[in-house]
Amino acid sequence: MAVVISAFRGASHIRFPIFHHPQFPVSRTSGRLRKFKCGTEGLTLFARYSQTQDLFTSRLQDSIENLPKLVEDIFQTSINTGPRGAIRLAQGIQAVVGVGSEWLTDVSKSTSSSAGLPNQLQLGLLSPLYLRKLFERLGATYIKLGQFIASAPTLFPPEYVEEFQYCFDRAPAIPFEEIKKILREEFRGPIDGVFEYVDPTPIASASIAQVHGARLRGTREDVVIKVLKPGIEDTLVADLNFVYVVARILEFLNPELSRTSLVAIVKDIKDSMLEEVDFTKEAANIDAFRRYLESMGLTRQATAPKVYQQCSTKRVLTMERLYGVPLTDLDSIRSLVASPESSLVTALNVWFGSLLACESFHADVHAGNLWLLRDGRIGFLDFGIVGRISPNTWNAMEVFLASLASEEYESMASALVEMGATSKVVDSNAFAKDLEKIFSSIKDLDTEILVATARGPNSNATAVSANLVVDERQMNALFLDVIRVSESYGLKFPREFALLMKQLLYFDRYTRLLAPNMNMLQDERISIVSNSSRNRNSY
Repeated sequence: MAVVISAFRGASHIRFPIFHHPQFPVSRTSGRLRKFKCGTEGLTLFARYSQTQDLFTSRLQDSIENLPKLVEDIFQTSINTGPRGAIRLAQGIQAVVGVGSEWLTDVSKSTSSSAGLPNQLQLGLLSPLYLRKLFERLGATYIKLGQFIASAPTLFPPEYVEEFQYCFDRAPAIPFEEIKKILREEFRGPIDGVFEYVDPTPIASASIAQVHGARLRGTREDVVIKVLKPGIEDTLVADLNFVYVVARILEFLNPELSRTSLVAIVKDIKDSMLEEVDFTKEAANIDAFRRYLESMGLTRQATAPKVYQQCSTKRVLTMERLYGVPLTDLDSIRSLVASPESSLVTALNVWFGSLLACESFHADVHAGNLWLLRDGRIGFLDFGIVGRISPNTWNAMEVFLASLASEEYESMASALVEMGATSKVVDSNAFAKDLEKIFSSIKDLDTEILVATARGPNSNATAVSANLVVDERQMNALFLDVIRVSESYGLKFPREFALLMKQLLYFDRYTRLLAPNMNMLQDERISIVSNSSRNRNSY
C-alpha cells in the first residue's frame, strides 16, 4: 500500500498543473519540476499545492482502504438479491425507455415553440415530474419511496417533495383470483376452510397490500384480511438492494456525500419498508397498542382491531372488522355521538398517552386511520407506520408544545435555538416572526372536507379514500412550509420530531373541524404528561 502511495506522490510532483498568474511567471523545463520566480509568494502557492496534494493523497488512501468493504457489500447484496435482480433490471430498463419516450415527445413539442426548453425538460428524467412518472412505472417499491420523499421535507428538495405528493393516490386493485391464490398458499389449503366468505371487491388497495372484508368460519365473526400483493417482497428486496448499492458507490466516489448520511438514510428507508411487508411486525404493533389501552383502563374509550393470530402470517393479516367513520366526516359523527368535541378529546388523550406509556406510537393518524366507531369509541387503524420517541426529542417537543399552546413565538424560537437544533447564529426575533406566519396559516386552512358519497357495503372505503388524498396533500404542503422556514435558519430536526409534528398537524385539522373553539394544547381536559413522569410500560 505504501509503495502505491509513494509512486503516486512522485508522479503528482512532476505533472501537477500550476495555475498561471502574471505576478508568478513560470519557466518550464522538460522533465523537471516547475520553478517559481516569486520569492515568498511562490512558497505560499507551493504550500497550498502541498496541502491539496496531501488532502488528495489522504482521500485516495481512504478510498483504497474502503474499497474491499464496498466490494464485499456489493457482492453480499448481489447474493441476497439473486435472480430477481436480473428480472427487475429488465423491468427497470423498460420503465426508463417508456418515460424517456414521453420526455422526448415533450422535448420535440417544446423545441417547436419560441419559448425555449422549460427547466423540467432540461433536467430530463431527473426532473421532479419525470422522476415521479418513472417511480410510478417501476411499481410498489418506488411508489413507497416516493411517498417517503413526499413525507420527508427535511431530507429532500421542496420541488421533489411537492411533486411526489401524487404518489399518495389510491393504487389500482389486483384481481381477486390472485388474492385467493396467496391465501391458499399461506393457509396451505382451500380458503373456505378458514373463511366462510371473502368479499371479492376490495375495501382498500395500497401500493403493497390489498384489504378485503371476510367472515370467519365457525365463529362467523366479521374480519378484514390485509394481503400482501404478489411479488411485492421480492420486488422490494431487489429494488432496495439496488438503491443501497448505488448509494454506497456514490458515497465511495464522492466522500463528501458521507456528510449527508446518504447510505444511512437509504438503509433506514430499506429497514422501515421491509418492516411494512412483514405483517408479523404490524401485528406486534397492534398488540402492543391494545395492551397499552388495557393497562391504562382505556378500552371503553378507544380500541385497535384484534389480530387473529391463527389466521395471520407474514403475508396475510386477519383483523377484527371495525365499523365507523373518519374523524373528518362531521355529519356522520354527529349522528353517532352527542358531542364530537368530547370524542376528539378522547382521541387526543389516548394518542398523547401512547407517546409516554406505549413502546411505540401511531405515526400515521390521517383520516383513513382514525375513526369514530359506531359504539362511540375511537378506532386506531393500520399500524404499518409507528414511531419511537427518545427522551431528548420529547424534551424538545414539550418546550415546543408549551410555546405553541401559548402562541409565544419568541420563546418558541429561543427554545429551538437553545436546544442546539442549529449551529448558526440566529436572529431570534426574525425567526419568531416567521414561525408566527407559518402557524397562523394553519388556522386559515380550509377545513371543509368533501367526502365522497357511495352506496353499498363499501361506502366507508370510498369516504376514507377521498379523505386520505385531501389530508396527505394539504398536511404535507403545510409541513413543508414549516421545514422551509426552519431550514433557512439552519435548523435540523430528527425524523421522530418530524413524525410527531405531522401527527399534530392532523390533530389540528380535526380540532378546527370538530371543536373550533378548543385549543387542544391548553384545554384542561387534554393531558400532556410532563417528561418527569415519563415511564414507559414494559410489555
